[in-house]
Amino acid sequence: PPPLEPLFPPQPGTSPGFAERVRQHKVRLEWVRVEPAGLRGAVRVLNLAYEKDVSVRYTLNSWASCAELPAAYQAAGPADGITDRFAFLLPLGAAAAAAAEATLEFAVRYRVAGAEYWDNNEGANYRLRGRQRVPPVAGLPQDPDGTAWIHFI
Repeated sequence: PPPLEPLFPPQPGTSPGFAERVRQHKVRLEWVRVEPAGLRGAVRVLNLAYEKDVSVRYTLNSWASCAELPAAYQAAGPADGITDRFAFLLPLGAAAAAAAEATLEFAVRYRVAGAEYWDNNEGANYRLRGRQRVPPVAGLPQDPDGTAWIHFI
């Protein structure tokens, strides 16, 4: 699949005031990373009750259609006693390849104790832009596996 480029800082959890934003809004994206298998990320939620439902709703076509994927509780989460961490993997292989120039948008939903909270990046959604792979330049020798080194003495 084509690489995806986040149009937001991919590590919001490292920014100053992150813990306070989780306390205020109840749910916040902690980080994302583009991998060959798809988009992997973590979400931090305020621990309001034992039973929680965290999911990621996403689209590749500007919300003409969307899908939702549950996030999994991470037992080895933060040791702060007031938040929990959930992880997700959006498997985007075939869909992203079919829409090489598409934009992936997503938001995080947290349902707990009869209430629902969203993190949609302050109304802008979390957006990642698909980038076309640049074809090799004709006439230049190519390294077939991309692992060769040139050693100068």
